[in-house]
Amino acid sequence: MSDSSELWPAPSARGLIEAELTLPGSKSLTNRALVLAALADGPSVVGRALRSRDTLLMAQALTGLGALVGTSGPDWSVSPAAFDRDAKVDCGLAGTVMRFVPPVAGLSTGRIDFDGDPHMRNRPVGEVLLALRALGVRIEDDGRGALPFAVLGQGSVKGGCVVIDASASSQFVSALLLAGARYDEGIDIRHDGKPVPSLPHIDMTVAMLRARGVEVDDADANRWAVAPGPIAAVEETIEPDLSNAAPFLGLAAVTGGRVLIRDWPTETTQPGDALRDILEQMGCTVSLDDDGLEVRGPDALRGVDLDLHDVGELTPAIAALCALAESPSHLRGVGHIRGHETDRLAALATELNALGAAVTERADGLSFRPAALHGGVFHTYADHRMAHAAALVGLAVPGVLIEDVATTAKTFPGFADVWAGLLS
Repeated sequence: MSDSSELWPAPSARGLIEAELTLPGSKSLTNRALVLAALADGPSVVGRALRSRDTLLMAQALTGLGALVGTSGPDWSVSPAAFDRDAKVDCGLAGTVMRFVPPVAGLSTGRIDFDGDPHMRNRPVGEVLLALRALGVRIEDDGRGALPFAVLGQGSVKGGCVVIDASASSQFVSALLLAGARYDEGIDIRHDGKPVPSLPHIDMTVAMLRARGVEVDDADANRWAVAPGPIAAVEETIEPDLSNAAPFLGLAAVTGGRVLIRDWPTETTQPGDALRDILEQMGCTVSLDDDGLEVRGPDALRGVDLDLHDVGELTPAIAALCALAESPSHLRGVGHIRGHETDRLAALATELNALGAAVTERADGLSFRPAALHGGVFHTYADHRMAHAAALVGLAVPGVLIEDVATTAKTFPGFADVWAGLLS
């Protein structure tokens, strides 16, 4: 990665943008597939795996637990973990590594130490650790409920029923579901608290478990039960990352142009699929066929009133579009994204307002009034989605300088080069 103090001039559009592109694979699908492959009953293949900082950190974490992960080509081979050694896990800024790997580490006979980038010590993981303790797993965290911590496995986990508050992150549920089939009694997760955000990500986890022969009962609200049993080894091809499509589809939305994302799935559990409806509400023309997803932008973007509770990761890109819209907007239901890579609500309000936008930060969202924007420095807070938002604003506003655009390598290495190439 480049020096985080480096400022990257966001290219502005000189007219309508016409582009067709293929996106890298989904981070969410890749990291879930890697975890399940490490727990499977034989060798697996993760086809078209995303190669990014987050997925390589996951591969390294599972390798530390004794799995063999071949990451040299586009299709990654995975042999199951031995779970017979001590290891140190670097979580970086990857919430999936920090939350998904500890329930797996409970199956090890070794001491597994977890830490990550400085900001990761502020991201919530305590509910996962409390759940593991309730299931009999020994955790050392000096009472912090946060990084750094250690999981001291006994070679097996009894499992059973556990009650958690997953209102801060759906990943708390997914983390326990992914490993639960390997627990002696499976796992029965009950959520007690405010509504769980990003429920489509739990649906994604359940679908991937069922595709590997795991029995999952999710018939009742706020309850997910996984029966004990083997996890079948599979060969899976990873879908394009639909959340990473947001800035690229925004090229059409902002410029009134046309963008085609190839290989867009006709059926998917990825929350990013919601972009189709959101962009239509903002005035775009959207069509999906065998070629992919095509978006044609309007003469001017309309403001929207949206509850993004289930698709919170789209908030930064949608916020950038709202700041450029000709009428007011309100984004609601996303108080939980204050616990993402940064406090995204505070960061978006601060950075957009610094460029002249009229953004009001609310407890669970943002409100926008139309305003004339100007150039300036847009800080990213080591958050890849903040960089995406800045790039979108830069399309329509000359002179936007993005601090640490290299943070986009978290889920899309080479983003800046691809973006600039589409605008050259």
